[in-house]
Amino acid sequence: MAGFPILSVMLLVPLVAGLLCLFVEAKAARTLALVATLVDFVLGVLLWANFDIGGAQWQFVEKVPLFAGFQWALGIDGIALMLIMLSVFLMPICILASASIQKRVGEYMAAFLLMETLMIGVFAAQDLYLFYIFFEAGLIPMYLIIGIWGGDNRIYASYKFFLYTLLGSVLMLIAMLWMVHEAGTTDIPTLMAYDFPVAAQTWLFLAFFASFAVKMPMWPVHTWLPDAHVQAPTAGSVILAGVLLKMGGYGFIRFSLPMFPEASAQFVWLIWGLSMAAVVITSLIALVQHDMKKLIAYSSVAHMAIVTVGLFAFNTQGLEGAMVVMLSHGLVSAALFLCVGVIYDRLHTREIDRYGGLSINMPKYALFFMLFTMASVGLPGTSGFVGEFLSLAGIYKASSVVAAVSATGIILGAAYMLYLYRRVAFGDQKNADAAAMPDLSLREWLMLGPIAAAVLWMGVYPESFLAPMRADIAALDARLSRAAPAGDAHLKMGEPKPAAGHADHAGHTEEAAAEGEAH
Repeated sequence: MAGFPILSVMLLVPLVAGLLCLFVEAKAARTLALVATLVDFVLGVLLWANFDIGGAQWQFVEKVPLFAGFQWALGIDGIALMLIMLSVFLMPICILASASIQKRVGEYMAAFLLMETLMIGVFAAQDLYLFYIFFEAGLIPMYLIIGIWGGDNRIYASYKFFLYTLLGSVLMLIAMLWMVHEAGTTDIPTLMAYDFPVAAQTWLFLAFFASFAVKMPMWPVHTWLPDAHVQAPTAGSVILAGVLLKMGGYGFIRFSLPMFPEASAQFVWLIWGLSMAAVVITSLIALVQHDMKKLIAYSSVAHMAIVTVGLFAFNTQGLEGAMVVMLSHGLVSAALFLCVGVIYDRLHTREIDRYGGLSINMPKYALFFMLFTMASVGLPGTSGFVGEFLSLAGIYKASSVVAAVSATGIILGAAYMLYLYRRVAFGDQKNADAAAMPDLSLREWLMLGPIAAAVLWMGVYPESFLAPMRADIAALDARLSRAAPAGDAHLKMGEPKPAAGHADHAGHTEEAAAEGEAH
């Protein structure tokens, strides 16, 4: 792979295919989109196979100066690698899930292929302005997917999605301009090691937080998400929950934590407070939903709150757990939306009460649905367990109170997910049309089977996903250690501050470390 611009090729393949889809008939557009996404998946596998674990932090680097300090700069670390793999893994499944789309098929496929280019660009960009272009441009194809091919209330949902996410990003752009003026560079790896003035970090953190909190989405700026999910076509919901929400978490990992560590420590309790509220409130809201998509959408907010709590635990377990939760949620939430889409295509309703007893006439579907339900709940042996266990272990080191509140999300998650599954798969078959629905087709097997395999793989052998990220998470943890003196008062409110020179990077005293309470 030496000298081969694989990242640029991965950006170019779906972009060119998307342009071609605009000029061919519907059937050819579907085939072209599927082939292009599969090619990108193969390139992603090559990227993973050639990634040198234990080698340089930034690999497959491409840099071409363009104009006025702006450069075409791409490169990945282990964290970006895993998120790119998630993106290229889900895209062919999205194309397969779009069989029900019958109007303007070429434009629809072009929008998805453009989305793939922009998602990969977000995770691969090493120039600040290039990242911003990819990050913001990703709004456009999703806005069109919801607004053109969505449900009856699609215009309202698409405008709400666009305005919410755009507003926060304007503040982020202003902060970026100041950062470039201060540091004299747009290079992201350089900025990650730059020591911005502590006083300026507060405002910079809040500007970036405005964008990433909406994208996650964090409570209370999450209200666009249920509307967007309900109105989006099935594949739109899959890519929105599977990848786009992860851009907020990636932003925290790539920008907020390493670039503004003191400010991150300063706002720990704000992040934790909003996350704890999200875990409890959105889980209770999910419990009373009648629409399957809305239930899963609210569960996404609760799961992503576990990510933010883990990221701001300021220790290795919390960071690793947050990353695994993001990867797991990307797979599981995507699969749950696909499960909803399978039966919606047959009965054209998402009302939970219209179903029941599907395990009788759709046993294969019920089996897949059960696996993804258990993964969402966090059953050992599935991907959900690994991430939540690591996150809660990291959170507990920082605050037992926050860990206890966060753990209620697992209990409430089991309540609403098992309640959903019981009403859909078991019970009496009260509606003849639901009882007559056929089981999974070959196309639907090809959609759900790979995700099921990935969920079990991550649950049984998570090391294959953690190994590429471990060195990068360790480097981030070391970077955050500089914030321990400032962060200690926030992480351990009400406790005396340890004497100078007697605290490790998690903010614990040496005596606590001797008792095994610090890593």
